[in-house]
Amino acid sequence: MKTRADHSTYSAQHEGKSQHGRIVSELGLAIVGGQLQPGDKLPAEAQLLERYEISRPVLREAVRVLVAKGLVVSRQRAGAIVRPRNEWHLLDPDVLYWLIQAQPQRDFVQTLLEVRQIFEPAAAALAAKAATDEQLAGIATAYEGMAAAKTTAELLEPDLAFHRRIAEATGNDLLAYIGNMLSLALRESIILSSQLPNTHELSLPRHKAILTALQARDPLGARQATLVQLDETGDDINSVLANDGRVNLA
Repeated sequence: MKTRADHSTYSAQHEGKSQHGRIVSELGLAIVGGQLQPGDKLPAEAQLLERYEISRPVLREAVRVLVAKGLVVSRQRAGAIVRPRNEWHLLDPDVLYWLIQAQPQRDFVQTLLEVRQIFEPAAAALAAKAATDEQLAGIATAYEGMAAAKTTAELLEPDLAFHRRIAEATGNDLLAYIGNMLSLALRESIILSSQLPNTHELSLPRHKAILTALQARDPLGARQATLVQLDETGDDINSVLANDGRVNLA
């Protein structure tokens, strides 16, 4: 089974991994995890050069990556300063990965569920009106892949595709982008909820109801079916966390 560590540019510390990647990963996680607070400066250049045994160009390239992710701002003479949390690029795959790693699991899944409850019902309602026949067929194909899955590992990709294709079927490029960027976080949610017995059998009718409403071009029905799916997913996840405490997905 793939885990959270498989889905980020800087997520795993493989032997022989570039020093550039290691610096980005460690500093990024320190920022997102709160070890470095907004307004704090990154450690002095000389200190980082000594810690990582790297050249100045390599360090400066790593800082540029953190700047591009919205985590720091680089100022002449002042150095690199951690930016306010509301300026971070939270949908960047690496920043999202670090957020998953840094937050208590219960807090993260609650945050994700709140985002999904706002985003997915509205996206489904819009897709019911805007989707092309080809896009509806793609959503149906993803559902068929879910139905054919025998294991959680086999279920994962078609389940992700189902939700991603609904966002794409809105005809709104920004919504499609958001849906795609949420895939990493959604992957964690699916892995977690799938630890309940019979979760596959229980989730299929929920997804089928969404698909049926989309095919019927029923925006209200698509919205309602998505809300039901999310409510029951939240119950599933809460049951897993209540029974097992923090579940190790890595």
